[in-house]
This record gives sequence, structure tokens and C-alpha cells, in this order.
Amino acid sequence: MRKNVMLIALATIGLASCKGGFKQAEGGLLYDITVDKSGPTIKTGDFMSLNLVLKTEGDSVVYSTYETGRPVLAPMPKEQKKGDITTGFLLLSEGDSATFKMNIDSVFKKGQPKPPGVKGKYIIYNVKVDKVIARGNLSEVVFQGRISEFVKAQSDVIRKAEPAKIKKYAADNKLTTQVTPSGLTYQITTPGTGANIAKGDTAVVNYTGTLLNGKMFDSSLKENAAQIAKDTKQPADPRRPFAPMHLAVGEGKVIRGWDEGLLLLNKGAKATFVIPSDLGWGEQGAPPMIPAFAVTVFTVEVVDIIHANPNAPKPAAPQPPTFR
Repeated sequence: MRKNVMLIALATIGLASCKGGFKQAEGGLLYDITVDKSGPTIKTGDFMSLNLVLKTEGDSVVYSTYETGRPVLAPMPKEQKKGDITTGFLLLSEGDSATFKMNIDSVFKKGQPKPPGVKGKYIIYNVKVDKVIARGNLSEVVFQGRISEFVKAQSDVIRKAEPAKIKKYAADNKLTTQVTPSGLTYQITTPGTGANIAKGDTAVVNYTGTLLNGKMFDSSLKENAAQIAKDTKQPADPRRPFAPMHLAVGEGKVIRGWDEGLLLLNKGAKATFVIPSDLGWGEQGAPPMIPAFAVTVFTVEVVDIIHANPNAPKPAAPQPPTFR
């Protein structure tokens, strides 16, 4: 919830000129309500589910909940500053859509850095109010219960949509895949030789990770460094070593999709793993690169396998305490 409130705060870096039917609210906030449904407007303390698109003046998307696949879920702040984007939410009701505009310089003081990807003088912020749970005179227990029920229902919808998304991704990318009982979708593109990786082995792998939209978030290959920086909007780390990664397999030290998928491979094998969120980073994701409920795609090459030594001494079992 804290991250979602931060996203709402980010929206205060609003927007362009007064052209196109925009009205000016108190404090200088410009707004254009493009869909105006009947019903009570949002009030302080209400719970909101919002879909947001934050764009630069040049129409470059900085952030989009449609892209991450999950709306912002947050309470309406009890206090607002004049001209803040949250004051615009008070003009809206469930089902409404609007565009808000405000000059960046009115929010970011001289010398204060702008968020990554924000360039120019203005930014455009679009919002659609999907759901409002009114605080009203509800007790805290009832109010929080309604929020929990709504969030769970939304999460269930997102999870149930994943298999169709994975199937479409495989079809669009002409993958001939198999699916394990847990839901891991994979294709071995180049068979290896020898025995498969076993639990306790260390796999030495090159890999590249992307989201379903093709954006790259990690790779062991140096030639992908520039693309990662572009897709994540994060500067490349010059200290980052680009080399095959050593992974202990079957010990829960990596996401479940990796632990399961690597057991299907042997030395020299190359494969594509399409990993549902439950086998990846789940409903929390790994912000800012991996959003909540993200299906992730990994291309993997097994460079080597370091087999566990069956004769290695076993750690001594802990002895019960003695009392004298």
C-alpha cells in the first residue's frame, strides 16, 4: 500500500497547457473529465482502485498500470495541498476517467531531481477510477473487510488470466512448449548431453530475463547491458560483473520456476522458461523492475554442472543440551 501511495504522490508532477477543454481547479490544477458517471464523488478516507498512465509532454509513457497489470490500490489521503493531483480525485466518482495537467516546475524545486524518464516542462497524467469503497460511517473492521474482499477478488482475476497470457505468448513467439503440473511452461531449444542437473548440484548458467511485453530486466550477458538500462530506465552499473551465474539447485535459493526448470536440463542445454507469477515473484513482484503478478520469461543456457560430492562430510547433527 505504501508503494501505491508513492505512485499517487508521483502523479503530482503533472502537466501541459490549457488547450482541449481543460478547466482550472483551485490551486492551478488543470483537469478534463472525459467520462463522467453518476454517483457520489470520492471523499477523504475512501478506498480507491485506479488505473493510471503517466506520460511526458512528448507522449512517452513513464508509468502505466495497464502495463504492469495491476491498478493502484490506495486510500484517498485525508489532507491535500492546493493544486495537488489528489485534489483532482475529489472531482471524480466510480467509473470516471480524466486527464490532469500541472507544470512540473510547480512541484519540483530548482535542483531537485525529476523521476527517471521525465523530461521537458510538462507531463500528462490520465486516470480511470475502477472502484471506490466509501468509508462513510462504516466501522474500521467492516471497512477493512470490504477492502480485503475486493483486493482478493482482483488478485484471483489476475491469477486466472495468466494461463491465457502464457499461451498467447507461446503462440506469438512460435514456441513449442510443454507444461509441468505446477504450471511452468518450457521449451528445450537445444538438447544438452549427459545427466540432468540434480538437487544439490550447482548449475552454471547464462540467462536473460524479460517480461511478457519483451522488456528486459536482467541478463548475465554483457551485450544486453544497454538494453536492460533502457528497459528498466535505470543507469547501467559499471561494477556489475557479466558472467555465467552459479546457482545451487533445489535448495530454495532461487525462484521456484528456476529450481524446477533447471532440473529438466543437462550440460549444454538451452531452454526458454515461461514462469507464472506463483513460481516467480508472486503478488509482491520485485519493484521497480518486476511488477506484481508478473509472468517472467527466461532464456537459459547451461554452461556447466558442478555435481554435489556424495562423499562430502555431512554436517553434524545438533546435540541436545545437557543439564547438570
